[in-house]
Amino acid sequence: MATEWEGKSRGTVLGYKIFIFFIKKLGIRASYFLLYFVILYFCLFSWKNTKAIYYYLRQRLGYSLVRSIFGIYRSYYRFGQTLIDKTAIASGLRNRFTYEFDGIENIKDLLAKGEGGILISAHLGNFEIAEFFFEDIDTRSQINLVTTDAEHEHIKEYLESVTSRSKIKFILVKDDLSHIFEINVALGKGELVCFTGDRYFETQKTLIGTLLGEKACFPAGPFLLGSRLKVPVLFVYVMKETAKHYHLFARKAVVKNRDAQGLLEEYTKSVEWILSKYPMQWFNYFDFWKKKEST
Repeated sequence: MATEWEGKSRGTVLGYKIFIFFIKKLGIRASYFLLYFVILYFCLFSWKNTKAIYYYLRQRLGYSLVRSIFGIYRSYYRFGQTLIDKTAIASGLRNRFTYEFDGIENIKDLLAKGEGGILISAHLGNFEIAEFFFEDIDTRSQINLVTTDAEHEHIKEYLESVTSRSKIKFILVKDDLSHIFEINVALGKGELVCFTGDRYFETQKTLIGTLLGEKACFPAGPFLLGSRLKVPVLFVYVMKETAKHYHLFARKAVVKNRDAQGLLEEYTKSVEWILSKYPMQWFNYFDFWKKKEST
């Protein structure tokens, strides 16, 4: 299976064009129907990703063989839905969906105090549409998303040409580490900085944590900053519940000064809790636990 995250998503410009055509001309549900055929391709020909999700279902969740096999298809289908939803929402169809906020007062409280804060999420659910949630509660652009911006350039250019450009500010991760300065500046202004805590590049410093009973590597940056900068930390997730309903969770983290490992443990417990509610929305399709063989 894929041994590490490659820092980019799969797909082609043609594929995105087809789905956007379906979304705009035939509707979101028609696009969901098209997914049934697209997913068969991934199940049959994307073996590395399929092995990764099979390992998660069979070994980490303890599903039976049959349930794991069916779960692969369900996982791909749910992931495809979130991509369609992201494109639809960014294309101006936000009012086609309903939204539920759980703990949103925690984010509003940080913004009101103006003392800065760190939000840590994961590649669960549809965190990429969090920016549209944030726009509803942050009219002064006080939230910054830290990203690799590693989307294929041609796909990125096409999506930007047909979707609305987000008002949320982005901080791009760079090899020269200049993004650390930008993060500190944002926090110094009392703004919020949002990370994902479950993916890293091989060149990055990592911490070892336990998730679902097995050790794995996590990017050290979010947890080092969160434990050293003396600002509040929240764990935030955006989960898909029904065809057109999303649920945002925001939970306060217990942070001890300069205890990055302790913060990581809080994070993994939080991720396990959200996965217990939404097991089919784990979207790390690579060898997250560094297991080259799945059984």
